[in-house]
Amino acid sequence: MNQDAFEVYGGKKLKGEIIPQGAKNEALQIISAVLLTDEDVTISNIPDILDVNNLIVLLENLGVKTTRHSRDTVTFNAGGIDPEIINSDKFRKRAGSLRGSVLTMGPMLSRFHRAFMPQPGGDKIGRRRLDTHFNGFQEFGATLDYDIHQDLYSLKADKLVGKKILLEEPSVTGTANMVMCAVLAEGLTVIYNAACEPYLQQLCRMLNQMGAKISGIGSNLLTIEGVKKLHGTTHKLLPDMIEVGSFIGMVAMTQSEITIKNARIDMLGNIPMVFRKLGITIEERGDDLFIPEQDHYKLDTFIDGSILTIYDAPWPGFTPDLLSVVLVTATQAEGSLLVHQKMFESRLYFTDKLIDMGAKIILCDPHRATVIGINREYQLRGINMSSPDIRAGVALLIAALSATGKSTINSIHQIDRGYQDIENRLLALGAEIKRI
Repeated sequence: MNQDAFEVYGGKKLKGEIIPQGAKNEALQIISAVLLTDEDVTISNIPDILDVNNLIVLLENLGVKTTRHSRDTVTFNAGGIDPEIINSDKFRKRAGSLRGSVLTMGPMLSRFHRAFMPQPGGDKIGRRRLDTHFNGFQEFGATLDYDIHQDLYSLKADKLVGKKILLEEPSVTGTANMVMCAVLAEGLTVIYNAACEPYLQQLCRMLNQMGAKISGIGSNLLTIEGVKKLHGTTHKLLPDMIEVGSFIGMVAMTQSEITIKNARIDMLGNIPMVFRKLGITIEERGDDLFIPEQDHYKLDTFIDGSILTIYDAPWPGFTPDLLSVVLVTATQAEGSLLVHQKMFESRLYFTDKLIDMGAKIILCDPHRATVIGINREYQLRGINMSSPDIRAGVALLIAALSATGKSTINSIHQIDRGYQDIENRLLALGAEIKRI
């Protein structure tokens, strides 16, 4: 029997409260940053998901000592790390299977003046260039060598010197790597066109708690004065904004009533606003989001009456990680929507599964899809399908929860990479789902 699938019987209305997990994308940055000090760093609200757990194992392979106090709280100590291990076959194999491993390069280069990285894995959502990272490292004085036969990048530097760096794109992981490189570099670093996502802000604040000198946090212009040494600290991760958005879409599609607890509304940016444009009612109750049951929701149009377009953009624009959820949510709305996925050219290919379920979608090209909402004239129908990446996987799960009959979703390790214990949390709300 397939051990990597969900069996879902849809059409059940959900009810209750759900707490979002800790933020996956923040966890990958924050956990990589423990490499910058030889003192204890304690991190809480860590999500228990594959990508994060694999990164923790990768650091343990480097010699980082970990003490797990609870499921979501770990103390890291990188005092006994062996930098030679980064050139071992074992490290290469594990690092190559995890996209987030690229975030170890900045701190390793910063502290040990060398770093190695195989071509990292992760979602199959199109090309994800590393040029922003390597161009920045070279600005600090590192030399880059690429072994085409082993698909291996290596960086070395006698010393790192702060520079004025203009990033060619406001890459979140690229900015994080530049920041982690700059905090121990000599002199002053100024990063222009920096990413300013909440998770990047969190990284900067934690590094300042450790003794770094970073100013301009929350803007696209960061100034960093290098220091000799960083110290230990404690840090709590934000709730995962992608989970929050996923739950909003799930509630609307299943005509449910859910309270999302402790959502950190102040850190959600325009996520609630975008879902309100889909016609979804969202009430803010303190730091909770209450989404009431709705029989019907209608898509906005632009002021001149033209079709609503939702597209991804660097923060404070709308995150690309929620476009798949927006797309599936729109299938049951009244009206039409153009989804424009600018950053990745393969992320919309999962729409063929939704079309098989009965959704009305036109895939215009690899970057754009038009959704013609069916306005609950009928339910989607359950089918056999497979999850191509984390975000498409949860979009298909939302579709299955709303559909009539049985759906089987294969390759759910993709969903497990980003969503903690998702089937049991949905069962507690009244969903009919099991791992088979």
